[in-house]
Amino acid sequence: MELEDRVAIITGGAGGIGSATAKKFLELGAREVTIVDLDADQVSRAAKELGCRGVAIDVTDETAIATLVEETIERSGPIDLFFSNAGASAGGGVDASNADWQLQWELHVMAHVYAARACLPSMTARGEGYLIQTASAAGLLAAIGSAPYSVTKAACIKLAEWISINHGDDGIRVSVLAPQGVNTAMAPRQLGDGGTDGIIEASTVADAIVDTVRQERFFVLPHPEVATYVQRKAEDPDRWLTGMRRLRARSLGD
Repeated sequence: MELEDRVAIITGGAGGIGSATAKKFLELGAREVTIVDLDADQVSRAAKELGCRGVAIDVTDETAIATLVEETIERSGPIDLFFSNAGASAGGGVDASNADWQLQWELHVMAHVYAARACLPSMTARGEGYLIQTASAAGLLAAIGSAPYSVTKAACIKLAEWISINHGDDGIRVSVLAPQGVNTAMAPRQLGDGGTDGIIEASTVADAIVDTVRQERFFVLPHPEVATYVQRKAEDPDRWLTGMRRLRARSLGD
C-alpha cells in the first residue's frame, strides 16, 4: 500500500514512534492523518506541530474507539490504515499486581481488538484496509524485567496473526511492529530490557514501517538482528532459554 491520498489513524501519536510515523505519512502525501493520545494537551500540541488532526481518547475504551472510527469515516471517507500503537511499559513478574496485569492486557491486546472490531466491517466491505499493531521484540523473545509486558506483547502478535489468516483473503493487510530499544519515553535503560542491539531513533522506525507497508510484509523489524534471534529460538528453545538466563544474570550483575 502506498500512503498517497490515504486516510490513517495512529494511536499513541503525540510522541515517539506514533508522531514520527504521522510525520512520515504526511510527507508521503496522506490525505488525512489523525493522531490519538490520552493527554489532550500533548496531542493538541503534537497535532499543531504536524499539521494534522488530533484526538484525545483512552484506547482501552471500546466506545471511544468505535466513535473515533465512525466520525473519521463520516468526516473523511474510508479509513485506509489504522496504526494501533499506544502502549506502556511495566515491571515485575508473576508477582506484579492484578491491576498492572490488567492494564497491560487492555493496552496491548484489547485496544487492538477494539480497533480491528471497529475497522474491519467497512474495510472488508470494500475489500481493502491495513491494520498495524505495535508489539515489541519482547513479544517474540522476552523482556526479562517484565512478565506482564512480555506476555501481552506476545498475545498482540498472535492476534495479528489471527486477523491476517482470517481476513487476508478479504483484502486486509496486517503488520506487526516489533522493535528493540527506541529513543522514546519508553526506551529501555538496561541490557536485560531488550536494548541489546542499540537504541534507534523513532524516525528510523517510521521509515521501516513505511517500507513494510509498501511491501505488505507482516513483521516490521527495525532491528534486523531480531529475526536471527527468533530463528535461533525456534531451532533450539532450550539453548535459547539458557542464553536468556545468562543474559538475565549479566543484567543483574551476578
